Amino acid sequence: MRRAVMISVHVALWTASLLGAYALRFEFRIRPEHAAVLAVSLPFLLIFRLAAFYLGGLFRGLWRYTGARDLAGIIRWTSLSSVAYLTFLHLGFRGFSRSVVAIEWLTAVLVVGGTRFLARYLYARRYVVAEPGLTRLRVLVIGAGDAGEMILREIHKRHASRYEPVGLVDDDPAKRGEQIHGVRVVGTTEEIPEVARDLRVDEAIIAVPSATGAQMRRLVDLCKQAGVRFKTMPGVDQLIDGHVSVSQLRDVAIEDLLGRDPVKLDMAAISGTIAGRVVLVSGAGGSIGSEICRQVCRFAPAALVLVERAENNLFHIHRELLARFPGVELVPCIGDVSDSARMAEVFERRKPAIVFHAAAHKHVPMMEWNPGEAVKNNVFGTKTLADVADRYGVERFVMISTDKAVNPTSVMGASKRVAEIYVQALSQRSKTRFVTVRFGNVLGSAGSVVPIFKEQIAAGGPVTVTHPEMTRYFMTIPEASQLVLEAGAMGNGGEIFILDMGEPVKIADLARELITLSGLTPGEDVEIVFTGMRPGEKLFEELSVDSESADKTGHPKIFVGRFRPHAWEQVQRQLHDLAASVDHPAEVRKRFAEIVPEFKQPVAAVPAPAGRPVNAPASPDVLPAPRAASA
Repeated sequence: MRRAVMISVHVALWTASLLGAYALRFEFRIRPEHAAVLAVSLPFLLIFRLAAFYLGGLFRGLWRYTGARDLAGIIRWTSLSSVAYLTFLHLGFRGFSRSVVAIEWLTAVLVVGGTRFLARYLYARRYVVAEPGLTRLRVLVIGAGDAGEMILREIHKRHASRYEPVGLVDDDPAKRGEQIHGVRVVGTTEEIPEVARDLRVDEAIIAVPSATGAQMRRLVDLCKQAGVRFKTMPGVDQLIDGHVSVSQLRDVAIEDLLGRDPVKLDMAAISGTIAGRVVLVSGAGGSIGSEICRQVCRFAPAALVLVERAENNLFHIHRELLARFPGVELVPCIGDVSDSARMAEVFERRKPAIVFHAAAHKHVPMMEWNPGEAVKNNVFGTKTLADVADRYGVERFVMISTDKAVNPTSVMGASKRVAEIYVQALSQRSKTRFVTVRFGNVLGSAGSVVPIFKEQIAAGGPVTVTHPEMTRYFMTIPEASQLVLEAGAMGNGGEIFILDMGEPVKIADLARELITLSGLTPGEDVEIVFTGMRPGEKLFEELSVDSESADKTGHPKIFVGRFRPHAWEQVQRQLHDLAASVDHPAEVRKRFAEIVPEFKQPVAAVPAPAGRPVNAPASPDVLPAPRAASA
């Protein structure tokens, strides 16, 4: 029925177009001979048009979704049928008016296209009527580019009952006064406070998916000055097919403010390393390990072996990967990397070609209080897995390390540095390419500072920071994991790759930003308190040591440390002594100092009773002196 109505409407429009063309051409005085040509040729015109539109699929479209592509189709198939009609007139009639054909073609395009766009307009207008009791939000769109245009188009199309776009702002002053979908560019981003006040803006949408962290911080600050709520959209690397929708809008996260440029990967090199091979990831249920699993699955491995000792974590990542990557063979293996028999069994059955070793204890204070466990897991877990990889002829072994291994002041950092030393020493005598990738903190990893701060803010505070000058390097979990894959692909064996972490961030500033993003005021709604440095912590992290001066690689965010050889016999003897001291904390620290001469511990490394935190002042410019941790 719908198709019959659509065809009938088109027949009526084409008939009116031809009649109108004759009327316009002959000033509404059609002579009998022209009327005869009109009567005879009209059925043929309709046949030509119906055939052309049928072949072009123009009777199958929904008018309420008419767009530029439909208009192009109307022009194309109307032109083709007009050529057929003109040929018919030339062969069958003498003295016909060619200008009538031209006028009819133009009229047909206008009335058919106009009718469809009118239907789309009327359909969209039903979204403009606000629901009873619902006030439309006055929205300012920040960014008059492709993303801003898509947001406006979707608001007009689907969300006009909820949102009323009142203006655009853009950093390009040349765009001032221009319009996108009827919404005018009213100023630059620097004018956001004034524009928001003049236009009575309720909410701002930051439509700049390519914004860096610094740019996002600036836009957020301007929105705060304007006193308006603000939302943003995913970054360019997270948008599906580059399309933006209102449903993707979300609150600005701390990752946006600390964000960096999207990682550009050498897809061919990574694919050449992973595609068609069996890959094993240890610590597969952890924050970094699980993301490495996700990234590996993108490159079509022959199978992915997930090694994890925490059953629940393994269950969740295995279930997620099954849903997201049904074409990848997944092998979940519960096991401890320190269990040599279990690891040998896994390697014997699955024969992995590439290993990403992400299993480790990572919390600095916990390892200070349990140094023997750091030795068992971080040192001898790595040794066990590396030895098994060497024995079974693994092609590449990529160990995940940390910036805390540089001039370590903690048991955790020292344990990772010892693991680095062993892997480098083994690489000198193995066919397996052993490489290490070293980076700092990742945003949002389990038990890291950001989730802890969010929990404290949700509980009403206080937010606890150890020291007002404490700084750390941060990167996102996907960025770190992607760069791990890139470094693993470029390694030849023995290297320590160092990821570019950008500029260090003060933890106190991070706390203030998170409180502000939660719609609260630091020092008023939520207090910041300084509790004193914890055992093993240092104020500033480093990513390389002097004798390891980093050289550039082919990737702008990956550097490689200068190789430092380690005598195999000496390393073996030192690890033997370390294993004998595993149940004696003081002896563990002594052995670490022998293996890692730069290992220093400025803070007492024993559990300290919880003391009363020091209240942070309301003004961030005046900070109290840090309180020393009790011994």
